[in-house]
Amino acid sequence: MTGTAYGNAFTAHMVLSRWNEEEGWSEPRMVPFGELPMHPAMVGLHYGQVVFEGLKAFRGEDGTVALFRPEENARRFRHSARRLAMPELPEDVFLGAVDRLVAEDGHVLGGAGSDSLYLRPLMFASEPDLMLRPAREYTFLLIAFVTGGFFGDADAISVWVCHDQSRAMPGGTGDVKCAGNYAPTYLAQNRAAEHGCQQVVWLDAVEGRWIEEAGAMSLFFVRGGPEDAHVVTPELTGTVLPSVTRASLLELAGRLGHTPVVERVSLEQWRKECENGEMTEAFACGTAAVVTPIARVRDRDGDWRIGDGTPGPVTRALRSHLVDIQNGRVPDHADWLRPVAAR
Repeated sequence: MTGTAYGNAFTAHMVLSRWNEEEGWSEPRMVPFGELPMHPAMVGLHYGQVVFEGLKAFRGEDGTVALFRPEENARRFRHSARRLAMPELPEDVFLGAVDRLVAEDGHVLGGAGSDSLYLRPLMFASEPDLMLRPAREYTFLLIAFVTGGFFGDADAISVWVCHDQSRAMPGGTGDVKCAGNYAPTYLAQNRAAEHGCQQVVWLDAVEGRWIEEAGAMSLFFVRGGPEDAHVVTPELTGTVLPSVTRASLLELAGRLGHTPVVERVSLEQWRKECENGEMTEAFACGTAAVVTPIARVRDRDGDWRIGDGTPGPVTRALRSHLVDIQNGRVPDHADWLRPVAAR
């Protein structure tokens, strides 16, 4: 491995496969981790035909290593490719690649509850031709790195509401994981940091009032106390990424006796319900962030605190249960874990 910060402690191997119109996908092959040759006219570099995924493997209490819901990532990877007029990677090829890399490099994981292994499947247009059309050659790449928490040791984060930019528009690519969705968010992320916040809250592009996501994460709100809580998340409108973690938490909320709710939530509604005590908690979630409580919202019309500003009991319970499943501390009744015979 190299490096220590989030996103650069890479493992020793990677998986490669190539596609062309005549032969389709080549047999994936394991190679040492290293740099790739790149033609200056590569289509992905110029026109952004690039899609990717993010998923994790964990070491369980019994010492085994397992991937968390990789089948969902395989399906979403195909959806993203389809939207960008790219060839779809068969799900069995995707799963075989992640199994193989985890089997080879999974030994880098420590004991249960320690760091996880983050896998980054990537597909990019590798044809060297600047004609403005879909490429005729593509490369699939799978790499991995060891990671802890995305926000380090932070108990809760603050978020800043962006009013003058949008992450996604109706009919666009907000519901797929393509490279072009991310760089345009960096400016707003820098502005959030200038306001003392760790993340941006994105509003819808049409009315500018409906809450969609927090940075590159899904958002959740909790109404009521821990005994009768409603766990609420914005609906998938085509501009919100269908997160695997989001779907998992909606199911877990029901298992824990809460009421899962999918509905549109406006910024003004969020403010008022926090002020009158109806909305008691909020959190962001994703593969990297897991479940991250939100303590404070900064907005041009005034800031507000969520609950008492500390991680709430429903947020903590959901995070604990999710992490316990991932680390094999509780039964995996839904078969979310895919065991891999890692060295």
